[in-house]
Amino acid sequence: MGGHGQVQSNITETVKFIVSYDGTDFHGFQMQPGLRTVQGVFTDVLSNVVKHPLHVEGSGRTDAGVHAIGQVISAKVHCSIPAEKWPIALNTRLPNDLCVREAEMMPDDFHARFSAVGKTYRYTVDRGKVPDIFLHRYAFHHPRRLNLPLMYEASQYLIGTHDFTSFCGASSPVDDKVRTIYSITLIEEGQLLHLYCTGNGFLYNMVRILAGTLLQVGVGRWKPEHIVEMLRQKNRTKAGITAPAHGLSLWQVYYDRQQLDRFVSSFGM
Repeated sequence: MGGHGQVQSNITETVKFIVSYDGTDFHGFQMQPGLRTVQGVFTDVLSNVVKHPLHVEGSGRTDAGVHAIGQVISAKVHCSIPAEKWPIALNTRLPNDLCVREAEMMPDDFHARFSAVGKTYRYTVDRGKVPDIFLHRYAFHHPRRLNLPLMYEASQYLIGTHDFTSFCGASSPVDDKVRTIYSITLIEEGQLLHLYCTGNGFLYNMVRILAGTLLQVGVGRWKPEHIVEMLRQKNRTKAGITAPAHGLSLWQVYYDRQQLDRFVSSFGM
């Protein structure tokens, strides 16, 4: 890429990359020996461009099959490529299921994960009688009739700061299960139903369990107020199913509280 690969060891730049990927053929974000992961592929390509070994950090570890519209990756590089040139330098080398949307030079203390103040995930449900063949990799086909007012009512019990043990995968190694959800919004788009969930952080499988639980409220298994009891029980077996991974996308990561507040308020919350 011309001079893009030239090493300048006296310059260290911290770069923030916003990336999108189709998670279908990745074994999640986190690097794993012998497996194709987002972190692994991105690290290999970036290190090839800058001509030195490096480590990249993601804002979060999406599971196998989960997609991203706005995953954030940070890395420290010894290379002086201008921010606007990074997408071109990387996208010509990245596979077609992973791309850089934009890049930005950041202060030295910026970290994709630890600097984040919030995230939005989107879960998409295909409510059609037959699945949309062009969306089947990105939407969970659920043709049963859903009562959206009941789902919305149930979602409001989840907003706020709670112990989300009941909505966390049993294999999670995290001890502190307290998180804050700022908003949950249901938006219809033809036969699709999008569930946007914004919070300060999420536990292992948390959004997928929230989505699965709200879907079960929507088909009449539980009344909305039963969410309160689920939270109180702090027991994974008390909440709903874990919705399939392919319906979930990491939508946006926030590093500015005002930007986060604007997104939440845009849904009238």
